[in-house]
Amino acid sequence: MGVLNVTPDSFSDGGKFNTVDAALHQIEQMVVDGASIIDVGGESTRPNAEPVPEELELQRVIPVLKKAIPRFPNTTFSIDTTKYEVAKQALDCGAHIVNDVSGLEKEPRFAKLCAEYAATYVLMHAQGTPKTMQVNPTYQDVISDLDQFFDEKIQILSKAGVNDIVLDPGIGFGKRLDHNLKILAHLDTFTKKAFPVLVGASRKSMIGQILDGRPTEDRLTGTIAVHYHALIQGARILRVHDVKEANDSIRIFKAIISHS
Repeated sequence: MGVLNVTPDSFSDGGKFNTVDAALHQIEQMVVDGASIIDVGGESTRPNAEPVPEELELQRVIPVLKKAIPRFPNTTFSIDTTKYEVAKQALDCGAHIVNDVSGLEKEPRFAKLCAEYAATYVLMHAQGTPKTMQVNPTYQDVISDLDQFFDEKIQILSKAGVNDIVLDPGIGFGKRLDHNLKILAHLDTFTKKAFPVLVGASRKSMIGQILDGRPTEDRLTGTIAVHYHALIQGARILRVHDVKEANDSIRIFKAIISHS
């Protein structure tokens, strides 16, 4: 899953692709580099990010989706949003996935919407909102807390008629470094469930913390290491900024496990 932020303020690539032409060029490059899913977002979810009005988010993502989806018919498109109208209009454009960082907390109607459109729903865990999530995240036990969260939300989604669910433990979303590391170390708790697991650790601050304050643009090797570990643990989707490098690691992984 290649990340496309059509925003001015995303932590890694804000401002790079916030015109339709720049976004289409980036999508083409990611597809060439091996992305099978493009995740389009019009609101930054980095820590301390301010929320974006619905109309502005629509202005950012819908023109891109209207042009990109017919241009790349063999590519799956995902809308990264917590807003009902943004998700609905994206699905009307032909998007296939709703990627909801709030995990139904902000918009419970996503369950019915995805059922109506036969869309895939990415169920991500987050504690708090992007504005507040890193203030003081606490858990009784992060693994059992996430496990309970997934089970409760899966029941809601299944009851609504959503057949395709992807689980995302939400690395960096209301989690301290020790929480993120414990999730990754015990990722098989979630990959043993009946649904594919998505991991998104690309260039995130946890990598910078481990590597003595490494800046965002110098976290590629750390990202590949985290994601390769996730593949070993059974993750099925990697959400990445560096598509070519991630695809290389997946090809190596598949070649090795084909001989296991």
